[in-house]
Amino acid sequence: MRIVVLGAGLIGVASAWFLAEAGHEVVVVDRQPEPARETSFANGGQISTSHAEPWANPATPLKILRWLGREDAPLLWRLRADTAQWGWGLAFLRECTPERTRTNIRAILALALDSRARLKALRRELGLEYDCLERGILHYYTDAAEFARAVPQAEFMQRFGCERIVESAAECLAIEPALKDSTLPIVGGTYTREDESGDAHRFTVALAEHCMRRGVAFRHGSVDGLETRGGRFAAARLASGGSIAADACVVALGSYSPLLLRPLGLRIPVYPAKGYSITIPLAPDAPAPSVSLTDDGAKIVISRLGQRLRVAGTAEFTGYDTSINPARIAPLVRRVRQIFPRLAFRDEAVEPWAGLRPATPGNVPLIGPTPIGGLFVNTGHGTLGWTMAVGSGRLLADLVSGNPPAIDPAPYRVGRILR
Repeated sequence: MRIVVLGAGLIGVASAWFLAEAGHEVVVVDRQPEPARETSFANGGQISTSHAEPWANPATPLKILRWLGREDAPLLWRLRADTAQWGWGLAFLRECTPERTRTNIRAILALALDSRARLKALRRELGLEYDCLERGILHYYTDAAEFARAVPQAEFMQRFGCERIVESAAECLAIEPALKDSTLPIVGGTYTREDESGDAHRFTVALAEHCMRRGVAFRHGSVDGLETRGGRFAAARLASGGSIAADACVVALGSYSPLLLRPLGLRIPVYPAKGYSITIPLAPDAPAPSVSLTDDGAKIVISRLGQRLRVAGTAEFTGYDTSINPARIAPLVRRVRQIFPRLAFRDEAVEPWAGLRPATPGNVPLIGPTPIGGLFVNTGHGTLGWTMAVGSGRLLADLVSGNPPAIDPAPYRVGRILR
């Protein structure tokens, strides 16, 4: 088939690769001049199966209430006259029950574990270079109550194949010695040895080059609508004029996917959660960590990408605003200085960034066909787009091609939540 993929971020390029591998003629369209220039550009860098617990969990509603009015809150909800935001927020609260949390963790883990294994295989097959470190991910805690809550979650994940091992404070410092200088005592942690870190932007650009060698065409331009005939997808209409006809279409536009689908009567509960990151250049002898870290108390992740340190986190629900708020950057800088006081860097050397993560209420992505024939979606990955990208691309390609998927596609069906 001739297939048009809308979006050249991690998810779109991974989808294009596996579709081309399956023998389809693929055209990728993105409004940016090169791949991975938006949400996939400067994320936290983690391949993190150990981060499968969704934002929507029983502990979150009380935390949100505590954080109200705090400009530097890890999760900031800016109330807007936006029915999509309110509807998403109510659905989010429904996902915070213990039963829904466990169900969502299982779905996230299944896709994340499959994706991690496929990423390792793809890296070997294509010789991809993207500042990858295979040193695992350490979740560390500076609050005893947070650590106590993490222990049963880690044990639950182990039952479903995620090797998230509980570690003492001393064991955490042995895993990542750079934590020994922290001004906040480390009380314990969990460690997932098989998790990884790497530069998502570099990976996406490299995979896009391999896609082009396989015959995938990349076109620059905005799509302002989808055309259908007889209940089936027919073409993607370009804002600059003209259209791209195809047998099928994959909408992988991240947070912008629902805006394109809405005129067709398809309403998916994907809403943008603005995340922030900073990138700090490192001197050759800098006392920086080499194990990727998750600071659950501050809701940030820390990854070494060559001679750079990437620190990312927080979620701000403020619609489609991509501006950088200094009040949201300051906590990231402050936390790095608390945890790594010997890591000398100047504020002016810090590179701030903000991007819109496409979030579903339960953090389970939407992958597969829509009620419109030939129209598919691959979106809603929240904070785990890098973790799930390769597995999502393969699952999508299998569903488009009619091949038996390696994992059960039911938890990611679009139809389960279309309204």
